[in-house]
Formats: sequence, structure tokens, C-alpha cells
Amino acid sequence: MFKIRTSLAAFGVFLLALQPWQTMAAEGVAAASVPPRNTEINPLANTLVLSAPPRGSLADETENYQPIADFLSRVAGKKVVYQHSDNWLSYTSDMTKDKYDIVFDGPHFNGWRMEKLQHTPLVKLPEDFIFVVVAKADNASITEMKRLAGRRICAHAPPNLGTLTMLKQFDNPARQPLIVEVQGWDKSYNGLMEGKCVATVLPLKSLEKMDKGGNLTKVLYKSETLPNQAVSAGPRVTQETQDRIKKALLSEEGKAATAKLRAAYAGKDFIPATRNEYGGLGVYLKDALYYSN
Repeated sequence: MFKIRTSLAAFGVFLLALQPWQTMAAEGVAAASVPPRNTEINPLANTLVLSAPPRGSLADETENYQPIADFLSRVAGKKVVYQHSDNWLSYTSDMTKDKYDIVFDGPHFNGWRMEKLQHTPLVKLPEDFIFVVVAKADNASITEMKRLAGRRICAHAPPNLGTLTMLKQFDNPARQPLIVEVQGWDKSYNGLMEGKCVATVLPLKSLEKMDKGGNLTKVLYKSETLPNQAVSAGPRVTQETQDRIKKALLSEEGKAATAKLRAAYAGKDFIPATRNEYGGLGVYLKDALYYSN
């Protein structure tokens, strides 16, 4: 079912919605294999915390990240525990309170942590992001972005990066589009085609696959080129250890440890990340709850 929200509310209220992204647990996963909530983890203890946004169930994400945690424990010479997040409120709250030491997430989060928490991007997925806002080609009334104010746009809930790149084009709080909330780029595109919204935002590469001839849609806005998701490490991880982690994640053994995670993103190998690529990208989160301070 589609949900409709104003984009202004989406910036501040999305985290309060506590969307039921995934189930809290699954049969067959032993409680002992999952660390307690971050509020119970002492960040000063001889433990490093690995985390990522709420994208999958506890069982599925533990399968993706536990091999990485085990691998990094050997590399770092201290215990690395995977901390699962089941909703954006807890993930954002814990991340902005500096409870995570090693994080895999989007470029805007990496940029924010660089500026606020002294994190350093270590490795990233190779392909860049370019997002486009499109309308149906035969919609003569929608010819430019400003025409979308007060209109329905099919988009993921913030802090999805594609949605944030679109919302960044509307600086007047009184002139905002309405977000018809979807989950999945295919649902964004199908929602546009089915008339549930007058525009949508999605990666350029996804658009090229869905509208192969380029005849069904027209591009209203094309974002700047942005780096892909990255693994960053914070200041409780020493520079020497960060260097070891970066080298290890690029090694053959590191590729094996990250194979399940990378399979969810086309399976391409990590490549080195640089601070210059992610500097300033935290600006996309400037109006989001917890990130604005």
C-alpha cells in the first residue's frame, strides 16, 4: 500500500514513524550470536561495534555481517561485534551518538560522520550514484521541477539518498512535493506508470533498464555524480588498525568475508575510498532529525 506524506514532514518525522522494515528476529538464530542493544554496549570497552542501516531481517543481516565481524576481529586484534538495527530511529540515534566504530552505509552518512564524528571512509562499492527525477513523457503539465510543488512524487522515505537529492531542489518549506512512499525502485517506476504520482526519483541506471527506449519518461532533474556506499571507521579505531582493515577488506580473504554482503549489491569488489569523495555530502542530511545539530 502506498503512503502519502509531505516532504517537509518527511525530513523530521520519518524516523518517528518506526516503519516495520523487517522482523525483529527469526527462528534458528541463537540469541548468543547477536550482541545486546547498543545502549548496553560500553563504547569504551575493548570491543568495536560494526553496524549498517535497517535493510533486512535480523537473520539475513547477521548472515551478511557476522563473517565480516569475525574477519575484522582477527584483523583488528580485538573483538568486533555486529549490531543489527531494525528501524531508522534506533540506527540514527545510535549512529549520531557515536556508538558505532565501523559502518557500511550511504555516501551522505559517510560525509556526515567525517564532519561530525571524525570517521574515515576506507573502502567503497565501485559504481557511482546518479539520480534522476522523471515524469511521464506525455504529461504536458509537468515540464520542470518547480511544477512538482504540491504534487505527488513516488519516492522512498528519507533518508534515502535519491529522495534527499530530489528534496534538496525545493528550498521553500511552503512549496514542497508530496511523497507517495514506496519501497523499491521498481515500485517507484511502476507507481509513475500507473498514475499514482506525477513523477518519481530513481537511479539513472535503473531508469535505463526500465525505460529502455527512453520514450516513456522525460528527465526533469539529474543529480551530481555521487560516490557509492562505503565502509568507514571512527576514531576508536587507531590509524594503524584502519590501514590494516582497509588492506584486509581489499584482499582475497576480505573478498570472501564480504561476499554475502556484496552479493546484495551486484557482487562487485570493494575498491579504496578517499575522504575527498565524501567530504561535504552530509549536507543532504541537514534537515533530518538528529543530523541537524
